[in-house]
Amino acid sequence: MKNIKISVLDQSQVGRNSTAAEALADSGKLVALADELGFERYWVSEHHNFKLVAGTSPEVLIPYLASKSKRIRVGSGGIMLPNHSALKVAENFGILATLFPGRIDLGIGRAPGGDRLSAQLLNPANNFSEKELYEQLIDVRAWLRNEELPDTVHEKVKAYPIPEIMPELWMLTSSGGSAQFAAHFGMALSFAHFINPVGGAEVVAVYRDSFKPSKEWPEPKVNVGIFVFCSEDEQKVKDWVTEFDYRMLHIEMGATGDLPSFEEIKAMDYSMHQRSRIAWNRNRFIAGTPDVVKDKITALSEEYNVDEIMIATWAENFEDRKHSYELIAEMFGTKG
Repeated sequence: MKNIKISVLDQSQVGRNSTAAEALADSGKLVALADELGFERYWVSEHHNFKLVAGTSPEVLIPYLASKSKRIRVGSGGIMLPNHSALKVAENFGILATLFPGRIDLGIGRAPGGDRLSAQLLNPANNFSEKELYEQLIDVRAWLRNEELPDTVHEKVKAYPIPEIMPELWMLTSSGGSAQFAAHFGMALSFAHFINPVGGAEVVAVYRDSFKPSKEWPEPKVNVGIFVFCSEDEQKVKDWVTEFDYRMLHIEMGATGDLPSFEEIKAMDYSMHQRSRIAWNRNRFIAGTPDVVKDKITALSEEYNVDEIMIATWAENFEDRKHSYELIAEMFGTKG
């Protein structure tokens, strides 16, 4: 069996009886644990207009997390580039890579990170154009590399500070479209199986076949993200699945209003459509006792032919969340 590296995707989710301040403090505790457990990298997401997620600004959260850890790579999963100025992204990550050399990842996505209205407010010039994203990717990389591209703004404008060690450049995808950008620009690719569990292995294969080597990545590089919860307690696993089934429906319904109690969730009578969505959504996560989780993570790694799995774990109880990661570290021998 190949050596599987484990990474963390943290969405800084706010618990039912918790606050955003507590969620962000938990992120600080979790990155320290991930560092201690020997995990590969720790990414934070960009979400907007979503009450249950405290992580709206990866560029602000990353230095906090990097300061709470020693060796683990820390980065964005991702910066939703159409929401931002390419120059400002390059400046932000130039500073981060200068402060924490060799530890910063710039994962880039093109989704709104929320609703279209929020995205429009973040960047009124955003027209969700693939052509503009293509141009932004050229600009971000050129500024981080300190390239003077002929007949462009790069001859006159620099993104200071210019880092001695480039951030790792990753492209995020859940449908395959952004994989084409990753292959063209020679960027690493992160496939979000936790968003779309269908067709990912084929997307990754096409990316590898189409990959053009770059200064940063001479060969294709891929990781795969999935929701995971692990516990030795089978009843705790069943309860987690019951609650997570509803939470995913809650997001699909627009995530408006407060979450019902667990007792209310258990008593819910779902419609046929909701039951169908629940069945489909269960392909987006792995939940079980250690032996079950290990087998399923290993199978996912083999399906995609990757050696790195990025795990997002939500749990109402932070100790359960921590323990899930500890069990996974034991399974794959990350702590050395």
